[in-house]
Amino acid sequence: MLRVLIALLLLANLGYFAWAQGWLEPIGLRAGGDREPERLQRQVRPEAVRVLPPAAASRAAAAAAPACFEAGPFTDAELGAAQAALQLALPAGSWAAVRTELPGSWIVYMGRYASREALTKKEDELRRRQLPFDEVRDNAALAPGLSLGRFDTPGAANQALERLAQVGVHTARIVELAPPTGRSRLRVDQADAALAARLMALRVDALGKGFVACERTPGG
Repeated sequence: MLRVLIALLLLANLGYFAWAQGWLEPIGLRAGGDREPERLQRQVRPEAVRVLPPAAASRAAAAAAPACFEAGPFTDAELGAAQAALQLALPAGSWAAVRTELPGSWIVYMGRYASREALTKKEDELRRRQLPFDEVRDNAALAPGLSLGRFDTPGAANQALERLAQVGVHTARIVELAPPTGRSRLRVDQADAALAARLMALRVDALGKGFVACERTPGG
């Protein structure tokens, strides 16, 4: 029995020695296995493999992702010329016009007063009534005058005027400062790297407005 054990140990040692020397590779047994650096050496171009740090990898992924670009804003009068220019410069269906409505502006107004003294007298009266007001200075047609509130819709201005009438203010009226308007931007939502390069080099020549990264608003 002892002789058998000694023989087995001898055979095991001989087998390990042969495996370590690589003599068993022809039958699929390799001492190195699949560990590095052998795996790297078997690659077609191991020198081309680069490990990027996390920040660089993030930048590379962001650069490869489709990006959003837009030009504008354009008024309704400008929009037609801008669209005609893009139809010649960009692939059909790659861009769209996005419109934003801007509210108008109305004030509850008192004036125009003939003198600074008359204006000061009316200011003192409003203070006694504990009513808020602002002097109108940036509109030559209304100065010197007083604003008792600024509103986005004529309906809201009318409601404020009715409340003032209930507390004895009867000489105020509603004045429109700016009507509602619309503005449009020409937007490319999914620009790959090639299209992004074209956009950054493109200007709507007739209007002098180029493409920049989109300004995203909440929910937009």
